[in-house]
Amino acid sequence: MDNKPTINNKTIMDVTEIRRFLAHRYPFLLIDRVTQFESGKSLTGIKNVTINEPFFNGHFPNQPIMPGVLIIEAMAQATGLLGFRTMGEEPQDDMLYILVGVDKVKFKKQVVPGDQLELYAEVLRHKGKMWIFKTEARVDGQIAAAAEIKCAAIEMTK
Repeated sequence: MDNKPTINNKTIMDVTEIRRFLAHRYPFLLIDRVTQFESGKSLTGIKNVTINEPFFNGHFPNQPIMPGVLIIEAMAQATGLLGFRTMGEEPQDDMLYILVGVDKVKFKKQVVPGDQLELYAEVLRHKGKMWIFKTEARVDGQIAAAAEIKCAAIEMTK
């Protein structure tokens, strides 16, 4: 896939291609599409938040709010896509891209059903298989959450 710019919010990666890069599946795949990608720099993805999400049954039944840990997970999945696409490779069966640290976390706005969560990841630095990213989750242009996320690609032993 070439790194063409986003035109009128055009999809750069749809969910079918995202599933090639991320091992996550329902109900844990938290990115619906990618709208912007610049290799080695940044990626923007979209998560459409609906009342049908399984976590809303218990968080909270009368006041549904997307759990903060799932917002962080969605941002981490955006970093996985950015890292894999930057390396120019798809995940291998013996490789796993894992979250190894979350720093400077801030929650500023609740995310509720009907929101479209815009997930932004920017490479701060990387060395070998270790990556550090600046991430944000926005709703209607306002920051809902932000964090510095550290991830690493590791080989799985059988």
